[in-house]
Amino acid sequence: MVGLFLQSFAQNSIAKEWNEELLEAIRNDFARPTVHARNLFHISAAMYDAWAVYEPDADTYFLNKNVHGFKISFGPIPTPIDVKAAQEKAISYAAYRLIDHRFQNAPFYNLIKNSIDFQMEQLGYNIENTSLDYGCGSAELGNYIAKSIIDFGMQDGANELDQYVNRYYEPINPPLKVEDSGNPSIVDLNRWQPLEFSVFVDQSGNPTGNNVPEFLSPEWGSVIPFSLKESDASVYQRNDFDYVVYHDPGPPAYLEDSDSSGITNPYKWGNALVAIWSSHLDPSDTTQWDISPGALGNISNYPSNIEELPNFYNLLEGGDIGQGHELNPFTGMPYEPNVVKRSDYARILAEFWADGPDSETPPGHWFTILNKVNEHPDLEKKFMGTGPELDDLEWDIKSYFILGGAMHDVAITAWGIKGWYDYVRPVSAIRGMAEFGQGSDPNLPSYHVNGLPLIPGWIELIESGDPLQGSSGQHTGKIKVKAWRGPNYIINPAIDVAGVGWIRAEDWWPYQRPSFVTPPFAGYVSGHSTYSRAAAEVLTAMTGDPFFPGGVGEFECIQNQFLVFEDGPTEDITLQWATYRDASDQCSLSRIWGGIHPPVDDIPGRLIGEKIGKEAFNFALPYFSKEPDVPLSITSNFYPNPTNCGVTIEYQHSGDLGIEVYQLHGKLILEQILNFRDGKAFLSLSKYGSGIFVFVIRDIEGKVAYQEKVVVVE
Repeated sequence: MVGLFLQSFAQNSIAKEWNEELLEAIRNDFARPTVHARNLFHISAAMYDAWAVYEPDADTYFLNKNVHGFKISFGPIPTPIDVKAAQEKAISYAAYRLIDHRFQNAPFYNLIKNSIDFQMEQLGYNIENTSLDYGCGSAELGNYIAKSIIDFGMQDGANELDQYVNRYYEPINPPLKVEDSGNPSIVDLNRWQPLEFSVFVDQSGNPTGNNVPEFLSPEWGSVIPFSLKESDASVYQRNDFDYVVYHDPGPPAYLEDSDSSGITNPYKWGNALVAIWSSHLDPSDTTQWDISPGALGNISNYPSNIEELPNFYNLLEGGDIGQGHELNPFTGMPYEPNVVKRSDYARILAEFWADGPDSETPPGHWFTILNKVNEHPDLEKKFMGTGPELDDLEWDIKSYFILGGAMHDVAITAWGIKGWYDYVRPVSAIRGMAEFGQGSDPNLPSYHVNGLPLIPGWIELIESGDPLQGSSGQHTGKIKVKAWRGPNYIINPAIDVAGVGWIRAEDWWPYQRPSFVTPPFAGYVSGHSTYSRAAAEVLTAMTGDPFFPGGVGEFECIQNQFLVFEDGPTEDITLQWATYRDASDQCSLSRIWGGIHPPVDDIPGRLIGEKIGKEAFNFALPYFSKEPDVPLSITSNFYPNPTNCGVTIEYQHSGDLGIEVYQLHGKLILEQILNFRDGKAFLSLSKYGSGIFVFVIRDIEGKVAYQEKVVVVE
């Protein structure tokens, strides 16, 4: 079967070409997922407007709109002889100007500039044309769109004028010196702790010059969103700053929430699970798993609270409750087994999903996945899976616009939560609890209520005679964990592996580079979980199919070539996913095996991502069908909108009244007499499927008195 990532297919809309330029620019910039989610959205929206302004049935997002109080004026433009050529030129100039502006301070700006200059040259466009007079042509229109969005970005709450630096946030904990043992200086084991390095290199491989990296974007909740609603926001104050938190999940598990001993404390259980899953990363471990879609994935129910988490994850063996899919719906056949070492699988996940195969950050990674989906020959480019096939340009423009909006809203939501709850990372928690001792049995040595829980075979006391006791027994009574041994055991990552063994818990490392260790921002909630689930919902809705084209998506990892943190994998391995949601769930697990998140960070991110993905998709739909200019002399209200079964219609009328329902392309699908009681009537839409429908109410003379679009979703 042809794999999603294993083969490329010709598909070269101008929007895709510029999206690839943007992704390459991200790879050549600092690893800033919030900043790049915003870049992906703004540049996707710029390309969308440059396309939509020439489409009679599409509505613009920025042009001639008031976006959260920022008005971008726009007047008439001449109708071009060649509409597609005009769209392509406007898209190119808009994308070119925005990429050039947004990445001017990137560490590899010269590479970025040379690439986009060459792209314009190949297209035959003159980059010296900087006119904003959009009445003169599509090049000028593209320049105007870019300039307008640049101006919008200077006041959208991202603090772009000052290089996105934090204005109010200050960490409560002093830095953890990761190259030293333990965590003796931490003040609060529930709050985020900066890390101190001899040299810090970000996840894209860029030295930053700051060896104690600051919290990235703790105030990002204040950035102007795409589809997030003010009614879903809570506002909290700390240090004279209002932290805006959308979709507030409530607090995570805190260490002092329970004085219970051992694993029953959710904070202890979650971090112990991270330490135990670290023991799965030994390439000499012969444990084998079937990682095919027939064995993994297909999860329909997720924990709704912290107490349910232990029933979802396998504490000792790893993985979750997914049981796989019985059949590939594309072939009608069972998925073939894909049996590999668990250690290879876990290490690959930790690296593959970290920031994308080529360091395009998590939101960019999902654009890469989208591009591969869009290239696949089995994909029918029917919007929401119905209607006529769209051409490549329209499909790409719409899919980028929706996915960009969703990724931007995820960044605002997840980092708003991160900034407010300011939650600890496992490296700080595990080392910090190890400072206290063991927290399971008051009758054993080194007991402290806030110590690590003892789990025989994985987390134990160092006793006299243990190889870890030290030359003079100075470490006797401390805690040891069976875990990945860390970067100190790797001299040359191209040929060395750290392996797994008993180490002192005070020396525990995440499975990451020693110059990075863990992302420079709080853990709760997981950005990876939130980005991935939102993207999965967008791709599911856009294609009208939860499954990857052909029923499977794949990514090949070559033996001893794919891994970067250490040598591996030990054999060629192909990652596989049946559905977009399966890929999202796999991404979430990768952060646990990577030592980055405990489960309490993960599940709320998945649940919030699902909401955001659906909200962003439904919010975007009306832009694809412009409201006609119909005089509305009578007010009405249709709710809920979007709906999944029917609508209640409030109208200034009593008795019987005729209503007509049309599909977007104008086909009349329903003409019915409704009986209004107290000004209300209900109309079922369940048998018409998903889509956008136009409701028309006529007056007694047969003239249109009211018209409304209603979005029906599955």
